[in-house]
Amino acid sequence: MVSVSSIAAHRGGSGSYGSAKAAVEAWNLTIAQDLDKDRITANVIAPGYIESTDFFQGGMIPQRRAALLAQTANGRAGAPADIAGTVLFLASPAAGHITGQTLHVNGGALAGR
Repeated sequence: MVSVSSIAAHRGGSGSYGSAKAAVEAWNLTIAQDLDKDRITANVIAPGYIESTDFFQGGMIPQRRAALLAQTANGRAGAPADIAGTVLFLASPAAGHITGQTLHVNGGALAGR
């Protein structure tokens, strides 16, 4: 099982959106423990800024985009393929011993704990 959170769950200041995404991560821990007996893994992906989506509904101004890119270690926006690849990995047998985790897919804008 793969759920989607957000970098907002760890940054604060996002109001109810960030709180809801933090709740997804907390809920995932319970789900991972409940599904473990059936050998089902449960993880969360927490994306940062992902370009080419409708998330910002046309409201991304150049200054905001530049600020978000400046926060990353790799200097680029994420792409939907970055998230898709992470989902594919987590759903594969190669990730069979990874459960109850949150993977941060944000180019280093927020380091995992």
